[in-house]
Amino acid sequence: MSGGAREPGRSVTSKVLAILGAFDAARPQLTLTELAARSGVPLSTAHRLVGELEEWQALSRSPDGRLRVGPRLWELGQLAPNRLQELAHPWLQELFGSTGENVHLAVRDGLEVLYVDKVYGRRAVPIVSRIGGRLPMHPTGVGKALLAYEPDWFVTSYLARKLERPTSHTITEPGRLARELAAVRAQGYALTYEEMTLGSCSAAAPVLVDGRAVAALGIVLSSRRARELPRLVEPLRAAATGIATAYAS
Repeated sequence: MSGGAREPGRSVTSKVLAILGAFDAARPQLTLTELAARSGVPLSTAHRLVGELEEWQALSRSPDGRLRVGPRLWELGQLAPNRLQELAHPWLQELFGSTGENVHLAVRDGLEVLYVDKVYGRRAVPIVSRIGGRLPMHPTGVGKALLAYEPDWFVTSYLARKLERPTSHTITEPGRLARELAAVRAQGYALTYEEMTLGSCSAAAPVLVDGRAVAALGIVLSSRRARELPRLVEPLRAAATGIATAYAS
């Protein structure tokens, strides 16, 4: 037994981490039963640990009683250094100011893109990305911009898996997707048309440092205005280059 836990091999710490890890962008609020199921922690144990986490304000409850991440974790999260986000944010603000469109910054985390910053306005088209949220790589502009600059072995492995298809426009055929990634590398930017969400399209450019994409900068607008995407490519690439220069120095 570890840490006095009843389950062999699982310490109290591992159970607490599993409980906290059960929340994600798609499930920011959970019932106790859902939390226990997603964390793999027995309901009775989850009830006890959740009580302690609530007391410490690591978890809190919404008006309907569901559990969510508490303010104490948010405070701790703000202490985590994120040099890339700090350097990139002024460029995101400038790009948003000049275009009026939603702008976001993402990095690769495993087989997904992790959104680390976002600037948006009321009048811009709603988008599914959120800071701290994750999405598949291949249906998103930032994901394609990142995936195109990964080593061949990684791209081959990624394309060999069963690819998610969020919309009927999502490209999931390995050969076609490989050709599109080659085009992204050749032209220096990626375009998507309703591949992640119906009603929106996007352009994205990699933030290249020594030939490696450390992040990708994307802009999203309504698919009704898809013909405007080409004119946004140059300011987008200029901002991505500015971020790369600041990051490299």
